Amino acid sequence: MTILVTAATGRVGRHLVRELVERGAKVRVLTRDPAKADFDDSVEVVKGDLLDIDALRAAFSGVTSFFLLNAVTGDEFTQAIIALNIAREAGIDRVVYLSVFDADRAVNVPHFAVKYGAERMLETMGFGATILRPTYFIDNEVMVRDVILQHGVYPMPIGSKGVAMVDTRDIAGAAAIELMRREEAPGPLPMKTINLVGPDTLTGADVAQIWTDVLGRPVVYGGDDPSGFEANMATIMPKWTAYEMRLMAERYVSDGMIPDEGDRERLVALLGRPLHSYRDAAAALAA
Repeated sequence: MTILVTAATGRVGRHLVRELVERGAKVRVLTRDPAKADFDDSVEVVKGDLLDIDALRAAFSGVTSFFLLNAVTGDEFTQAIIALNIAREAGIDRVVYLSVFDADRAVNVPHFAVKYGAERMLETMGFGATILRPTYFIDNEVMVRDVILQHGVYPMPIGSKGVAMVDTRDIAGAAAIELMRREEAPGPLPMKTINLVGPDTLTGADVAQIWTDVLGRPVVYGGDDPSGFEANMATIMPKWTAYEMRLMAERYVSDGMIPDEGDRERLVALLGRPLHSYRDAAAALAA
């Protein structure tokens, strides 16, 4: 029995591979750059990506369960469709898919709409799948760390409704548990959707106050207007990606990312431990 992990060298994937190895799973990873796959010697590494049909077919050979994470790219939906079709061709129906919180409602944000399309594909094609819907990653704050530290401004326009940011270690923990549950089941299990949230629902002002406390000097919230955020993002990523980040931020401002009743309690029960907090992550970034 082998579990295939995509995006294994990313923020979620690295934690997930380690979690699976610790649980005694046989793990294979698909990566564009095997040199970055510095995992335990037991982990099998296959070079390729989700648009490389030959590599996908080789990667899926002998696999029984599959973790799918698509990066935010212009061809993200094509990657998801091809990967799931090749998985089905290989006879694999035990899948854990990393979607996004409110994928079915934030349909004007391209990568939200893409992930909801993949969710529909999993359901319509009869996969036995767990769909994980995480909120905004706490770990993404590394992108704005320097602005906070050097200018005393928290620049991410997350608004006043609140976002329950989640740590990638908690995402990976949930993914590992669900992969093992499906891998070890004697037969197919029904589809399941899990919202992955953090312990606190934070506004822009809340986050600025956390940074003020951590640094011991004032940090202010940059405000809800996404124009400056888009312009800054466009200096480090393609303009279409920066615009997509703007659309995502507009959803944070208009709707927030607020857990449903019981989301936190269910995730804590699943993981068997408390959730990682934003404050602890900020302290680690500041250090």
